[in-house]
Amino acid sequence: MSGSGWRTAAILVARLIFAALFLMAAFFKFADMAGTAAYIAAAGFPIALPLAWIAAVFEVALALGFLTGAWFTETALLAALYVLFLAFAFHGPSHWEGNQTEFGFFIDHFTFIAGLLFAAAHGPGDRLVVRRGVFQKA
Repeated sequence: MSGSGWRTAAILVARLIFAALFLMAAFFKFADMAGTAAYIAAAGFPIALPLAWIAAVFEVALALGFLTGAWFTETALLAALYVLFLAFAFHGPSHWEGNQTEFGFFIDHFTFIAGLLFAAAHGPGDRLVVRRGVFQKA
């Protein structure tokens, strides 16, 4: 592609990927809320069932932010913080001993965070965007 067409396509695909990942995560939580709560409780968090519901609803909100572009920078920054929290809470150093796979899961979160931070810095593009937010580009 020449010009800005490839850039627009890449941004829209990236937004769809971000949204799809958070929608899939929310879907699996809604599909087995008790299992999600058990996983949260096993990580040592109290009030696991309410936290599972909050996480699922938050993930839907993140997906909507990526799909609409509304509050895009804020959405991407919140998503990056959320993914960082998930990395440490569920795959952090306490999980690595005797389980190299957990270390891999932990590291994978940082590639996702890098993409989210890049998206936050560069914005939602200029197509299919609802313009809102505190950190909007001029």
